[in-house]
Amino acid sequence: MKDDYKMTVGLEIHAELKTKSKMFCGCLNSPEDSSPNSNTCPICMGHPGTLPVINKEAVKKVLLVGTAVGGDVADFTEFDRKNYFYPDIPKGYQISQYKYPLISGGSILGVLLTRIHLEEDTARSTHPEGKNTSGVSLVDFNRAGVPLMELVTEPVIKSGEEAMKFAKELQLILQYLAVSDANMEKGEMRVEVNISVSQKSRTGADLTQTIAEKEDYFSLRSSALSLRESATSTLGTKVEVKNINSFRAVGRAIDFEFKRQKDLLEKGEKVMQETRGWDENRGLTFSQRDKESAHDYRYFPDPDLPKLVLSEISEFSSSNLKAQLPELPQEKRERYSKDFGIKSEDIETYVSNILAGNFFEEVAKVLGDRGVVSLASNYITSDLIGLSKNMPEFNTGKITASIFATLIVMIKKGDLSSRGAKDTLKIMFESGGDAEEIAKEKNLIQKSNKEELKIIVQKIINDNPTIVSDYKSGKESVLQFFVGQGMKESKGSANPEILKEIALDLLK
Repeated sequence: MKDDYKMTVGLEIHAELKTKSKMFCGCLNSPEDSSPNSNTCPICMGHPGTLPVINKEAVKKVLLVGTAVGGDVADFTEFDRKNYFYPDIPKGYQISQYKYPLISGGSILGVLLTRIHLEEDTARSTHPEGKNTSGVSLVDFNRAGVPLMELVTEPVIKSGEEAMKFAKELQLILQYLAVSDANMEKGEMRVEVNISVSQKSRTGADLTQTIAEKEDYFSLRSSALSLRESATSTLGTKVEVKNINSFRAVGRAIDFEFKRQKDLLEKGEKVMQETRGWDENRGLTFSQRDKESAHDYRYFPDPDLPKLVLSEISEFSSSNLKAQLPELPQEKRERYSKDFGIKSEDIETYVSNILAGNFFEEVAKVLGDRGVVSLASNYITSDLIGLSKNMPEFNTGKITASIFATLIVMIKKGDLSSRGAKDTLKIMFESGGDAEEIAKEKNLIQKSNKEELKIIVQKIINDNPTIVSDYKSGKESVLQFFVGQGMKESKGSANPEILKEIALDLLK
């Protein structure tokens, strides 16, 4: 039975940092350069006798991330050599951090973090398919040595959906801090999931329940750490899934792996500790290799790099780091809810689409009135975003905040119907111009003169005695008939609310 098993997930997320140069040399940090192996030097290619130098800006960016998520900034830190052999590792080892990471702890969306550390990225391997390239692999070292942040969560995630939400929130934080573009399609952010499935036990339930119920971060972390050791013994065999390059794939891979491991356990078979890949086309994981343990990498401190005592570096002080933090996604959500009272769906749109959020704030500043601001938000999140959907990013065309605000005021006053507003907005987007002038020129101004509209409605009533009789017999739904006919007679220019009001009066 599905309910007899529990899944525990921990995430390891890598993000390439936006710095001018690579992590330990002066080569340009441009892994997407169209010329393979053009941004390389003896240091990032691992030539003997070369000496690496730590990229200070990369260290600072990781410290900003750690500060933003409430982590503890290390006083002492060092870099280690992680030894393994693969074609994309030119040195035969990767410079990373093991025992003394830059950041310990922290949380995002209630998910506890274990650590955030800094390392260098590997080269990029490609396997071209073709008649003359079968079995050929190519390696581009432009990415080798690029600063790479790795964030590791505690094993407290309980579903694919929760993992997706966490990864999306981390991406937003990285983008708000401007430390990484975190584009998953380009490999700038890469997610690996560690999944274990086991039969439910009280110890494991205590851990997840404690984490779900605690609100205070420090008491939450204390509870989690005290229970982690005992809970680990109840977890199933850990399986790592790599090669996940979209949020949707994160959820699908976790759901698939839960079913695969559960089915094995139900048949009395053993789950192997291994590294698996994710096949997006087939929607399944596949075995790649046995999972390495920490001792397999033979970590030891890099003898060519200095130890760092961060407290001795003034710009890395807690006060300096906090002063550089921008408004973060959760803070923006809370401010938008408090200041504007708009729908949560709209808020989430503005949090994830920074350009749209900036335009909304400009419009809100012009309008001022909270009720009108909500109306403006409806048109931005539906119509305006729809008009720019074929563009690389949110675009307002030739519309300025003040022009857009004028349109919203016209809608609120009843001068424009919903259809008329959409037509006017499209013209404004493509050609610019004043909303009122466009609406008049295209005959889109909505008629609200009651005396004029009363003549139209009276004629419709006179021409349709049977429907009038139906209405007076209690069939109130036919009222919409009179509104519809009024819109037809006025060629769509009448205010439907005024038509309805007049029809009700006359039918009495």
